[in-house]
Amino acid sequence: MPAYRTLDDLKVDGQRVLVRGDLNVPMAQGQVSDATRLERLAPTLRELADKGARVVVMSHFGRPRGERRDDMSLKSVADALGHVMDRDIAFAEDCVGPVAEGVVNRLASGDIAVLENLRFHAGEEANTPDFASALADLGDLFVHDAFSAAHRAHASTEQLAHLLPNAAGRQMQAELDALTAALDNPARPVAAVVGGAKVSSKLDVLGHLVDKVDMLIIGGGMANTFLHAQGIEVGASLHEPDLADTAREILAKAENAGCEIVLPVDAVVASGLDDGADSQTCAIDAVPHTKMILDVGPDSIADLEGRLKKCKTVVWNGPLGAFEIKPFDVGTNRVAAAAADLTAAGKLVSVAGGGDTVAALNGAGATERFTYVSTAGGAFLEWLEGKALPGVKVLG
Repeated sequence: MPAYRTLDDLKVDGQRVLVRGDLNVPMAQGQVSDATRLERLAPTLRELADKGARVVVMSHFGRPRGERRDDMSLKSVADALGHVMDRDIAFAEDCVGPVAEGVVNRLASGDIAVLENLRFHAGEEANTPDFASALADLGDLFVHDAFSAAHRAHASTEQLAHLLPNAAGRQMQAELDALTAALDNPARPVAAVVGGAKVSSKLDVLGHLVDKVDMLIIGGGMANTFLHAQGIEVGASLHEPDLADTAREILAKAENAGCEIVLPVDAVVASGLDDGADSQTCAIDAVPHTKMILDVGPDSIADLEGRLKKCKTVVWNGPLGAFEIKPFDVGTNRVAAAAADLTAAGKLVSVAGGGDTVAALNGAGATERFTYVSTAGGAFLEWLEGKALPGVKVLG
């Protein structure tokens, strides 16, 4: 991963610092229902303010497609950010032009303001020079602290870094350091846990990881497709038979790369995906025709727990079963807890992120004991695919 500047490299006292954060948080009845992203952004904002910067926070929220929409205003999110930081935060009802300029110009050293939703202007997602220039007029320095938006080449995530001296914020720095430790320069052996419903959604991830890791653990509905490709009957389970040839190609590529593919050896099956459904455990080659594989079984759990004990690094993306519905959360919970225990004991570096992963690890009570859990979705997946992220590439 290329070198980049951090807050340590900037002199910010009295400077207007534009911070690209991620305030695209979950909402319920007009209120922030999960403040995790705000809590992770707060250290960068607090450090800049304490150093005397005039801090100006930018973010998108939802998909207003270039139109102003009251239900996608950042006003209530700005209020929630102020609550998280326990300080007053100004709000500008636009992100460019006279309204934004007025709010920014009134900031004293140590003050913080939040600009209105960037995507109220079409120029943000179109990455137009004029819109990026209008944003740049509001600042002297640019700090990117939204890894979750770094896979998008938008005005505030990519082009703005060409117009102002820039650096990574503390959250971005932590994310990049964790990702580098996980795949670019890891302690070996390295395992990757990749779960989820469909192989088709993670073909590039699987193809990239077999060249990077020593062991690729495949779970969820994805595993069913690989089992089917090997001639194993998966009953009524979710799988993608049209991707059997692709699965076999990945298996062959992994063998050539010296990467071991690990699939379930037993499964928890049921007739339907219902809370508290009557379930049974069977060997992976004895799944009844009318049953669905909904979780890995106890032998698979024990196998994975043993394998993790031999690893030094694990990258985790996706659940091992239908974790949202009990009792099909057991496999994900048990294996995640094993990884968390090894991490807490200093025996494992564990990095997770993307899609349902955060929810699965939260349900397992493992999140706080992983080395790093990314709240990024698309950006984390594109990193797993080996793609260069525009918002990271431009830093430095």
